[in-house]
Amino acid sequence: MATVTVEVNGRPYAVGCADGQEERVRILAKQFDNQVRAVAQDVGHVGDLRLFLMSALILADELHEARLGEGKAPAAPPAPAAAEGVAEALNAVAARIEKIAQNI
Repeated sequence: MATVTVEVNGRPYAVGCADGQEERVRILAKQFDNQVRAVAQDVGHVGDLRLFLMSALILADELHEARLGEGKAPAAPPAPAAAEGVAEALNAVAARIEKIAQNI
């Protein structure tokens, strides 16, 4: 597994990825950084966690609309157990981001 350091909203983040996927991760991180910076211009300083969440929701909405445009049915909502796992994972990521932000 490779590790790539990317910058989002002026802060570096180490991200693990499959070997050979480093450039793809850099490109995706740059796209996400552009989205975060656009949201930050619109809403001002609300903290990295909220900027990241708002940006992720915007990107998810764009992906959803693109899939609908391709005639694909929206994905079924996750089962309750899966939703709990996703919520736990999101909480863990949020806590990690907050810890990283405090150490910078």
